[in-house]
Amino acid sequence: MLSLDQQVLRTDASGMPLEWIGYQDAVKMIVLDQVCYALGRELYRLHGGTNARTGEQTEVPVNAILATRGAHPNAHKFYDCYTPPLSNRALFRRDEHLCLYCGNQFHERDLSRDHVNPLSQGGVDTWENVVTSCKRCNNHKAARTPEQAGMQLIAIPFAPTHAEYVYLQGRRILADQMDFLVAHFPRHSVLRKRLSRDRAALAD
Repeated sequence: MLSLDQQVLRTDASGMPLEWIGYQDAVKMIVLDQVCYALGRELYRLHGGTNARTGEQTEVPVNAILATRGAHPNAHKFYDCYTPPLSNRALFRRDEHLCLYCGNQFHERDLSRDHVNPLSQGGVDTWENVVTSCKRCNNHKAARTPEQAGMQLIAIPFAPTHAEYVYLQGRRILADQMDFLVAHFPRHSVLRKRLSRDRAALAD
């Protein structure tokens, strides 16, 4: 069994990934009969009180993936034309904590958000116009475009889909949760290709 801080992947009844939840919310949904089916490995089995009639202790098994009844009220946003909210944590993970100018990997505290087309030149704060940058490269580029600063991007910034954003928000994602999420990534997803590459490297 895993520790109780292991996140559970919540989906709607159709299997659309929605969010990560903690064990308290997971147990609450199970007890309130809001879960229509469960997938993946059993993460933990929580013990409750003793049933006065049977004398048996209540047990609540919690699986890695819980599908909850009904559809999310904003489910329509998770498909075409949906753009997830932009955050540094998700941005840095999208770019693998690499500075997309010098190509070196850094701790999160040493990274910053850089606007490819600077705000001062009409750029906007969107996924497609921001990249992860080390502070040194960000300071060198300043309020210039990469071309003006004589710098070159090593990857093209992109906006993740909702399922990809759920992946970017996750901590210690288990193999069955990862497989479930990747199945919802676009076929030509950059993240899908990256994860396939990483798995192939581990298999060698």
